[in-house]
Amino acid sequence: MQPSEIVAFAYQISDVFAFLVLAAAGLAIIFGMMGIINMAHGEFIAMGGYVTTYSYHAGAPLALAMLIGALVCGLFGMFLERTIVRRFYHRPIDSLVATWGISLIMTQGALLLLGSGAPGVGTPFGSVSFGGASFSIYRLVLVAVAVAVLVGLYLLFMKTRFGRHARATMQNAAMARALGVPVNGIYSITFGLGAALAGLAGGLYAPTMTLSPMMGGSFVIEAFVTVVAGGADILIGTPPAAIALAVIKATATAFYGQVYGVMSLLVAVCLVVRLMPDGFTGWLTRRRS
Repeated sequence: MQPSEIVAFAYQISDVFAFLVLAAAGLAIIFGMMGIINMAHGEFIAMGGYVTTYSYHAGAPLALAMLIGALVCGLFGMFLERTIVRRFYHRPIDSLVATWGISLIMTQGALLLLGSGAPGVGTPFGSVSFGGASFSIYRLVLVAVAVAVLVGLYLLFMKTRFGRHARATMQNAAMARALGVPVNGIYSITFGLGAALAGLAGGLYAPTMTLSPMMGGSFVIEAFVTVVAGGADILIGTPPAAIALAVIKATATAFYGQVYGVMSLLVAVCLVVRLMPDGFTGWLTRRRS
């Protein structure tokens, strides 16, 4: 391969890696910490994109608009957790149906209130050329943001009082409650954090795609595949799963096209489930032991 081809392939892998991490982070937190399969994950992503776009057109700087989108999604997620989701803990099928109903309400509500489209946000920073190929600088920024999100989550869950309480709640909620941990508050904040990360993903990718109430659907497959391959622990399983799946998708896309790239992810996660039922989390945990 020529140097320019190597750079282009590495760029493609990093771009897919950023997409997988940002799309899956919120879903992985909610599933890993709470055991809730959030079928409304895509709708939170779309909400983040909409709030970011309208905040930007209202005069907010783009970075601030993205943070506003994440904050609004986080607060709305905490509201839903307190009013609906809390009633379905330890009932995985019921929680799946409930969050699916929430997703339908959010999608149809957005269509009725906002229509099928929204004003666009131009992609910032321009591009850089190398070896005759052009690379978006903003896509490289997204890679840095994805890494920062992973580092931030590690520091939050491993180095803070909230993180200790959250991990205790995840391991044994009854014992954590008996020791004085505010379990209900931990669940509420955790669900809000997952929703906020979904909203952040929508805001970050709003400049790169056409906004619509169904835009979250383009994230959902990759998000679920990454979470399944990574396993329950976002800190252990998600980064290696995202790297492995990024290499697989980028390779398949480069040789066979976008459709085969998505298909390769589905085939890969089937193999992971067959060979590593607990995902990369279980495999890495056993290797450390």
